[in-house]
Amino acid sequence: MGADTTTAFGIDSSWGWPIGGALGGAIAAAAFGLVMWLMDPEILAVAIPAIYGLEPVGVVGWTIHVAHGVVLGLLFGFLVTREPILGIVATSTETEALSRTGIALRVVGAGFVFGLAVWAILPLLVLPVWLEALGVEAAADFPATAVESMIGHLLFGTVLGLVFAVTIDFRDRPARSPFEE
Repeated sequence: MGADTTTAFGIDSSWGWPIGGALGGAIAAAAFGLVMWLMDPEILAVAIPAIYGLEPVGVVGWTIHVAHGVVLGLLFGFLVTREPILGIVATSTETEALSRTGIALRVVGAGFVFGLAVWAILPLLVLPVWLEALGVEAAADFPATAVESMIGHLLFGTVLGLVFAVTIDFRDRPARSPFEE
């Protein structure tokens, strides 16, 4: 992202997004992990390590889950600060309710959408192929399609977007019109 884009959208620093993404991803993964732990501790303790063919020892599942969150947080931070997506997030809308929202709130919304996309792509499409390729039977009961999984990923995305929006200085400028240059 060039200096013009950074200035136009009010992002304080091009190095801020990795910190915001990693921190947001770790906190969001911890929130999602806590929900999983309360609902079914076996997912974190057994199923997640089994995806990698690991034994369920100690905090291996938690560590993997938070590491996934950090990687996904970095991906979110990278994507949401690129001009095409940030341009969409910062574009003025025709609806009065959306036009009054600042860019930070829209980034939280982008996090929600990101969480939904992660749920639709990783556990629903990639995980079954991954498990079949590895022949991992212990993780075959991974509840990828469960409503709880979707809700957890939506929580993940929302918390990620919130932490990212708070961490990055967007200077909460008003939304830009799509016709401005």
